[in-house]
Order: sequence, then C-alpha cells, then structure tokens
Amino acid sequence: MVTTEIAEKIERLEEKYAAMGQSLSAYLDGLLYADYLTYWDYIQLDVLLNLQHPRTPIPDENIFIIYHQITELYFKLSLQAIEQICLAPELTVDIFNTQLKRINNYFRNLINSFEIMIDGMDKEQFLQFRMALLPASGFQSGQFRMIEISSTGLLNLVYEPQRPELRDKELKEVLEHIYWRSGATELATGKKTLTLRQFELKYMEPFLKLATRYRESNIQASYLKLTPAQQQEVAPLLREYDLNINVRWPLMHYKSAVRYLHKRPEDIAATGGTNWQQYLPPKNKRIVFFPELWTEEELSNWGKLAMGE
Repeated sequence: MVTTEIAEKIERLEEKYAAMGQSLSAYLDGLLYADYLTYWDYIQLDVLLNLQHPRTPIPDENIFIIYHQITELYFKLSLQAIEQICLAPELTVDIFNTQLKRINNYFRNLINSFEIMIDGMDKEQFLQFRMALLPASGFQSGQFRMIEISSTGLLNLVYEPQRPELRDKELKEVLEHIYWRSGATELATGKKTLTLRQFELKYMEPFLKLATRYRESNIQASYLKLTPAQQQEVAPLLREYDLNINVRWPLMHYKSAVRYLHKRPEDIAATGGTNWQQYLPPKNKRIVFFPELWTEEELSNWGKLAMGE
C-alpha cells in the first residue's frame, strides 16, 4: 500500500532526477537489485586491516604503523573542519565554534593517546625496527604541514628573526624560509637530509597552492574579520587550538624521542637525521598561530611552562 507520505517522496524524487535529465524508474531498478549494505563494506574494513605493511618481523612495528595511520586520519578530519571555517560562504560564530571544538577534540584525543607511542612499545624492539625505516620520518607528514599553513599567515611559520626581511615578499619566498626546513638538515654539514629532499619534491608545490588559496581566508585571517564581540567569543577556543598544535602535540613527540632516543653519552639520531633535541621542543620553535591572542609574557615563555620550567 502506497501511503500519502510515500507518494509525496516519490514525487519529490521524480522532480529531483528529472532536473538532472535522469529517470527515477532506472534508479529504482538499481535499488531493487542492490545488495544490503554491511558495516564491513561501508567502512572498507578488510582494506583497512590490510593497510599495515611492516618492514621487519618485529611485533611492535605494527603499533608504530597503526598509530601513525590513526594520526593521519585525525589530521584529515581537522583539515575538513578547517576548510569549513575558511571557505564558509558566510562565516558565523556558530560555524567557528563548532569546527574549532571538533579540531580541538581531535588533537586532544591525539595528545592523550600518545602514551601508546611513549610507553606502548618495547624500547629495544623500536630501536631495532626503526633502522629499517630510513629515511622515512614523521617529519614528512604533509597533512600536518597543511594544517599549519591553513591556520595562520605564512609569515608566522617563519622563525621570528627572519620575519622582518620577508614581510613584503611573495608567498613562494616566504615558504622557502618556513621553520621546519631548517629542522631536517644534516647535523654535521648543515646540508638538506634525504628526508627533507623527498618531502620538498612531493609537497612544496601543493603547499604553495594551499598557502595561496588561504592567504586571505586562513583561520587567523578569518578570525580578524569578526567583530570584537565575536572575536571575544571564539578566542578561548583559538588559544586552545594554538596550544594543542604548537605546544602540546610537539611536546608529546619530544617526550617520545627522549624515551626512545636519549642515550648517554650521546643521543641517538632520528631516522630523518633531524636534530630532534633542538627541533622538537616548542620553546625552541616558538611558532604561534594567533600572536594577537597572547600577552608578551605568554609569548616570551611560549612552551616553557608546559615543559615544567
């Protein structure tokens, strides 16, 4: 029996498909023959569980792979939320708050779960399988760099002493001086590591396109377009966002590096050849997305309190 409600829905579907020059009858035939959807097909479970390809037979390498895959999925969700802020046809406080809360939740989960990396692997197993990963490095997370680029003006991603001379330069030149490029140089010679050369070859062009796309609509630029009252409402979430990404998240990596790579009389080098002792601590980088939201004292102590100083 066709109820009035079903008849109305059929009529609306006919209008929808007619507007696209399509026949509703053909789509209904497809629905008749289609199998029922299952959970494992919908989330591609078999594919997901077969995306781990360890380079060694050492068991804990799977922990390392899976955690980094989870991390990249959270980054993908964060980039989706950022896009909804930066490219909103009409940016409202509700959109800002909703998406910032999502991103902060994603990073809060990542930060709180990093114990899986700090204490969740056997140290000796890690030091064995890591040598099979050369020259790959977590440094090469393109999605994390995309989060940085879409969060703030590109000049804020350059070390402070270099900013005055780059203030009026083209984005391409500013990108040449982005802070992380100096974090993947050979410790002995100062030359670019293979890790950095690989990364630049794959990502520098997409990074420039992204920086151009978000030049006037990154999160910081979008915030500055709000009224003072609106800015006051979203500021606490932006401060948390800044701390999560620029202090708490790199601090977790630093703690992990200390756990696995600290060894007297000298520290073990990272797989990418980076000087992790100098590069990872947030107090050394002092990268801040929203400097206008912090006092001079807070900026001067950036990352120090979080490190127990």
